[in-house]
Amino acid sequence: MMASVTAIALVACKGKEASPTPEGPTQREVELKGAPVLIAVGDIAVCGSSGDESTGRLADSLVRSDSARGVQTLIITLGDNAYPSGDEGVNNDFQRCFKPSWGGERIMSIIHPSPGNHDFDSGSGAPYFDFFGQRAGPRDKGYYSFDVNGWHLMSLNSELYFDAGNPVAAKAQEDWLRGDLQAHPTQCAIAYFHRPYFSSGEYGTTRELKTIWQILYDGGVDLVLNGHEHDYERFLPQTASGVSDSTRGMEEIVAGTGGGTLRTFNRPAANSETRIQGRFGVLKVWLGNGEYTRAFLTADGRVWDAGGRRCR
Repeated sequence: MMASVTAIALVACKGKEASPTPEGPTQREVELKGAPVLIAVGDIAVCGSSGDESTGRLADSLVRSDSARGVQTLIITLGDNAYPSGDEGVNNDFQRCFKPSWGGERIMSIIHPSPGNHDFDSGSGAPYFDFFGQRAGPRDKGYYSFDVNGWHLMSLNSELYFDAGNPVAAKAQEDWLRGDLQAHPTQCAIAYFHRPYFSSGEYGTTRELKTIWQILYDGGVDLVLNGHEHDYERFLPQTASGVSDSTRGMEEIVAGTGGGTLRTFNRPAANSETRIQGRFGVLKVWLGNGEYTRAFLTADGRVWDAGGRRCR
């Protein structure tokens, strides 16, 4: 059984390579002076590849630079933190694959992960929870929240809607989420989890997450961050029904560009504003007072898709 799970996971990592999106005009980061910085990416550590090494170096350099300037920095992961790759497959993949590229003390001291489907490839989430410890939230849940500079952040477990969960566990997360949003009525809020509801990538829209999206929309969340698709994509603010809504809509950004094999876009989705393929990188978000700015930074140091928005 274990060999079968590993084989499936390895195939998933070896999808067709995407040709890189051509470089456009040079962009500049829209920095909010004094605001904490959030670095986000998913689909990270594959033993024997170099993508996670490049994004790990980028993340570490950003943390060092911001720290030297007295800027608070946080790292969040968008699932699929470590793949069952290399000669040992699923055996000890977090220690073998994630730790060398992303597991340094500087990153691990500020990391706030979320789980993805490959984090359960051992047959349970135990390796994920063992590696990240209390930073991963309660072991039997995998979801939690915290506050930064007037912002409320929620790390959710999208895998409760799939093989790692069941309807009872999924409903428990939904009930918790409603209560958490009511208990933290902040002006600005971010939710992050592995599988995107909207996507132009290989998997397309994930209908199972519509209830989560509706709860987040009703709760006034501003920004939703996801991985799973091995590309970068940003959507216009929209409702859970996929209707463009510049006033109350949530902006969704997919950044599954941490190290897994990069993929192409298969089906352009409605309200998809920016699509970048074939480039490893991280999303950087400045958590300002009633607003945020963001930019996609590729491993070569180039700035893409810079912009921002007021909280709703």
